[in-house]
Amino acid sequence: MAINTYATLQTALANWLDRDDLTDRIPEFIALCEARFNRDLRIRAMETKVTASTVAAQRNYALPPNYLQMRQLQINQTPVRVVEYMTPEMFDRLNGGSDTGIPYYYTIMADEIALGPKPDSVMTLEMLFYKKFDELSVTTTTNWMIINAPDVYLYGSLMEAEAFLVNDQRLPTWSAGYSRAITALNEADMRDRHSGSALRITNTSGNP
Repeated sequence: MAINTYATLQTALANWLDRDDLTDRIPEFIALCEARFNRDLRIRAMETKVTASTVAAQRNYALPPNYLQMRQLQINQTPVRVVEYMTPEMFDRLNGGSDTGIPYYYTIMADEIALGPKPDSVMTLEMLFYKKFDELSVTTTTNWMIINAPDVYLYGSLMEAEAFLVNDQRLPTWSAGYSRAITALNEADMRDRHSGSALRITNTSGNP
């Protein structure tokens, strides 16, 4: 049986556990597995790009839903201005005033991005970030992970199930399977990112 939907995953888990009394618990095992691999993975399939317009003299902007980690923040102008990360402590020390202009720096505090200096006009802010995979449910029946790496879902959910069932003897087996699947995904992503022509060292102008 192919494991490529929420329903087929639940059926496979019941089969592998050889239990018919865990129907209400299996969605919990899947949700815990999703929380685990969203912490363990940072691959291209998790990247998404959004744009937003700044507001003159407004420093703080809400992070997008399901945000995990920033990859790049830039102001779309000519030329493009990459906004550099700064720790909250340094940001407050250097950008705590009322100066406005084109932002050079950003930091993240709570669920907001802070720009410094404050934008002095409407600008297009583009964010490339890692986003959580869509959670499987009766309405969201598939996602990238279940289609491309069903073993992550299977072994990760079995890990959570065996912990619930206090079946410690099986935990190392499922843990090893999950770790192999996560490692394979990370290695495939690295090969994909660095495929093609040989890497070259360039200066900030893009010249060798």
